[in-house]
Amino acid sequence: MWCDNCLLVLPLRGGAMAWAIIIAIYSIAGGVFLLIRGQYLFFSADEWYVYGGVGIAVAFISVIGLFAFSNRSYIWTRVCKFVWPFVIVLSAVRAILMAVELNRGKDKIVWECQNGGQLWSANATTISTTADTSSSFPAGFCAVGFSSIYTAFIVCLLADLVFQIYMYFMTWRYQKRLEHYQSMKGPFAGGYYNA
Repeated sequence: MWCDNCLLVLPLRGGAMAWAIIIAIYSIAGGVFLLIRGQYLFFSADEWYVYGGVGIAVAFISVIGLFAFSNRSYIWTRVCKFVWPFVIVLSAVRAILMAVELNRGKDKIVWECQNGGQLWSANATTISTTADTSSSFPAGFCAVGFSSIYTAFIVCLLADLVFQIYMYFMTWRYQKRLEHYQSMKGPFAGGYYNA
């Protein structure tokens, strides 16, 4: 027997729309943070732009899914169902790389905190200056310590993956529901009464 509402914590259409909004909001916030302040946490070849770009891409797919659910669009729901697995794999790779690079840059982050939040430089004796001299490492990160930052990043990245997997599941269920309703002809022309 097929379960029509398997594992759905939220109502299918409305819940998927709310879930897409939540994913879009935190992905945009995280992506913008990484694009603006990522150089204080990651130190190899502008990698923070890639990490922030993946966050913005997740938000973009969530917004497309939101519009697909709100318009009951079968085509855009299929597009989202096709794209979500690739985005989930990309996000998982990003999560692994971010965890490894954060751990690798632990000493540099500690150096930044000990030197007034200035950007770490290659020789670690001179303070790097950027085009925006008023920017510095957020003081809140230095106050909580590296281990708390590292734990928070790991937990947030794992929660992000769980949210995305659940969004893929709701997209898949919604597409199946649209296919089911498209095959029904209604009460006219013997649709329900065909034998």
